[in-house]
Amino acid sequence: MDTLFFKAKLLTMRKEALSSRERTGNDRKPVELDQQAIGRLSRMDALQQQAMAIEAERRRSLQIGRIEAALKRIEDDFFGFCLICEEKIGEKRLTLDPTTPTCVKCADHGRST
Repeated sequence: MDTLFFKAKLLTMRKEALSSRERTGNDRKPVELDQQAIGRLSRMDALQQQAMAIEAERRRSLQIGRIEAALKRIEDDFFGFCLICEEKIGEKRLTLDPTTPTCVKCADHGRST
C-alpha cells in the first residue's frame, strides 16, 4: 500500500478543512440583536445562517480529528489496518475515505448492533 499517496491526500484534506474554517469564522459569530439595524425576518435568517455555520464547523472539527488520527496511524505503521479486527482495510475503501478506521465487515457489524 502506498502510504505516501494517502499521507499526501490526508494532508491536502486537512489543509482544505483548516482553510474552510478560516473563511467561515465570521459566519459563526453571535448575531447582533439591534432592532434598528435589521428587521425581525432578517435577524431570523441571520440566526439560521449562524446555526448552520456552527454545525458545519462541528462536522469539520470531527473530520479534522479523523484526519489527524489517520496521519497518526501512518506514523505508527498501522495505517490500512482495521482498529477492531486488525485485518487489512481494502485499498478501494481507503481511496474513497482515507480516514476510515475500520474494514467493511467491522463497519457493517457496528451498524447492525
